[in-house]
This record gives sequence, C-alpha cells and structure tokens, in this order.
Amino acid sequence: MAGPIRFRYATDSWTQQRVDSELFGPLNGNLGARRVDPHNDPPPEYQACLFEMDNGDIALFCWHDDSGAYWLGNTETPRTLWRTEKYTFEEIPYPVARWAQRELLARLEASDPWLAAYDHVAWFFLPVFFSKDGRETTRAFFRDHEGGFPDATREDALEFYEALLSTGILDDHRYTMATKLGTSERLDLVRMRASMAELHAAKLLADGGHEFVPEVELDSGYALDFRVLDTDRLVEVTRPEPPTRRRAGTPAAALRETVDGKTSNQLAAHPNAVVFVDCSSFHDDEWQAIAAERPGVGHNPAVVYRMRPDGSVAGYSHGDHGLSLQLSP
Repeated sequence: MAGPIRFRYATDSWTQQRVDSELFGPLNGNLGARRVDPHNDPPPEYQACLFEMDNGDIALFCWHDDSGAYWLGNTETPRTLWRTEKYTFEEIPYPVARWAQRELLARLEASDPWLAAYDHVAWFFLPVFFSKDGRETTRAFFRDHEGGFPDATREDALEFYEALLSTGILDDHRYTMATKLGTSERLDLVRMRASMAELHAAKLLADGGHEFVPEVELDSGYALDFRVLDTDRLVEVTRPEPPTRRRAGTPAAALRETVDGKTSNQLAAHPNAVVFVDCSSFHDDEWQAIAAERPGVGHNPAVVYRMRPDGSVAGYSHGDHGLSLQLSP
C-alpha cells in the first residue's frame, strides 16, 4: 500500500531533454502519458511540467539549474528517481511546496469542487486526497459517508472539520494526522471513523486550553495517541462502533468491548493514561442510553463523549483524569 504523496528530491542536474528521455519516455511507454503545462507558474528560476497518465495518475516535476529537482506524483516512479530521498510539503523549500499545492488544489477544484470549497479541509488532507491508493476512498469518505457523522449532511461534516482545522492546532502534525485517514484502495469505514476520532480528541484538548503532541512513542514500545504537555498526561483514543454495527448488544457493551481491545496492551503498559471513548458514531437514541446510564468502560480514568457537527460535546468521565474538558451533561 502506497503512503501519502511526498516529494522526491534529485540533487543532480536536469534539462528539458533529460526530462523527456528519463521521465516522459518511461511513463508514456508504461502507462500512456501526456506532458501538459501547469496551471500556475513555477517558482522563480524553476522550470516545471505536469504529466497526466491514461489511468488517471498524475505527477509534477520542477527543476532548477543550481538547486536540483523535485518530483511529486501518485504514479509509478521512473527508475532514474528510485534512489532519491522523500520529503513532505513542510520539508522542502516553501516556494516549491506552495506551487505544488496550488497545482493539486486546482485539480481538486476541477474534479471535486464540493470538497475544494472547504479550504482548510482540502489543504490538510491533500497528501491523502492525491495518494496513489487512497485518493478515491478518502474523498468518498466525506462525499458519501459524511466524514463519519450519523444523522448529518455532507455539508454539516465538512463545515465542522473546516472550523476545526482552521484553528491551526494540527498544522504542525499534518502528515501524521492526515495519513491516519488512510491511503488504501479499500473503503474501511471503521478505521476511517476511528482516525477522525483523533481529530475530535485534539479539538477537545485544545478547547480545554491544553497543549499536546500526537502519536507519542514510548519506552514501553507502544505509541499512544497524545501526550498533554501541560499535565504530562497520556491519552489513548478509541471510537466504538454502535451496537447496530457490531455484535455487542447494547450501547454500554459496545463501549466496554472497544476499550477491552486496549486494556491488554497500551493501557496495561500505561495504566495512568486517560482513555477517550468517542461515541460520535452513535445515533441520538444510542447516545441517550449511554448518557442516562453513564457506564464504566473497564479502565479509569476515562472520558466518554459524543461530538456533533455543530461543535457541541456531551459526555461524562470516570476517575481523575486531571484535564480541563468542556463537556455538557
């Protein structure tokens, strides 16, 4: 499975003739390719071209006499670039990254204007919206499955995530968090909804005034979802599927079954970690049953909550989690 799109950086010298012979020629021979002009001017002193393949793949290439060349694509990599190092948008010169992102956003506007209309969503998830394997599934997740929210419209979900991402709280962790949505050809809704739960957790922490870092590698060998810097608390996030989608017969059983999968590994190794149980996949009646019973989940401390596209968060907690969280009953 291919990962999110990243740049390949070639340090050697390039000319138009070399681009034709070592890039366009192999691509055209293997996939059928067209060389087209970019929508936007490349950075000053760079030359650039765009390749469109018959199977829908694309690739961008720009080069500079003194600064090497950058390749970005969701297609096969020509042999001449195989040994080059890969870099994220944030790791290369800003003018090159800005140009490439403008190119991809222009293509997203042409193919999926309903998605490109949400600037921060489009920018943040760009590495997976154009990934080789996940470009169809990640777009379908927002188009056909409302970003994982039940009883909501596509627009409701996109407006919620646009507002969340516009705060910039996850900008420094873009590749880490966006990649969780997936770069797979298979539409795995359970995993994708669970990935969005980590964005919900980030919002809950930020709204409480906490600073955090995601995906914390620990000496135990496990990685937990967040470290809250101001309290030095570890947070692990889980998002249960509601009972209508799983064998668990009641909403409370669905919570316990999901947390059980964590208690024998991450939470056993870090018993003081807070488990966030995100019930945002639950319908109204399912959540009302949880809110009335306020069941334990098999681990303390725990925070159980449901986030809605209007930004409201209802929930409760068990044990002393030491966090300032804005939860309504």
